[in-house]
Amino acid sequence: MTEYEAYQEHIRYAHNAYCRIVIRHASFSAARMLVTRWKRELSFEYLTEEKFVPFSTTDEYFSVPDYGEPYLFSVRGQTVLLDNCALATALPASA
Repeated sequence: MTEYEAYQEHIRYAHNAYCRIVIRHASFSAARMLVTRWKRELSFEYLTEEKFVPFSTTDEYFSVPDYGEPYLFSVRGQTVLLDNCALATALPASA
């Protein structure tokens, strides 16, 4: 083996050792970040079972409207027929 080949082999060995160290430290820091994230997060099972939070919530805005009975609303002698109960109760309060 010539002196040049020995130098090239030394360079490869040093580079591989450096890469192994960098990868090992990156994996340690990634694991540390995951552990800190897991400590901050709450599990879904804890929220649903321990705190008795319902699995899904319903919102009154997404419920199916009841078009069964119309609601009357009077403004300055004019009668307006409304299908939405929430709108019918909100308009007299603002008028």
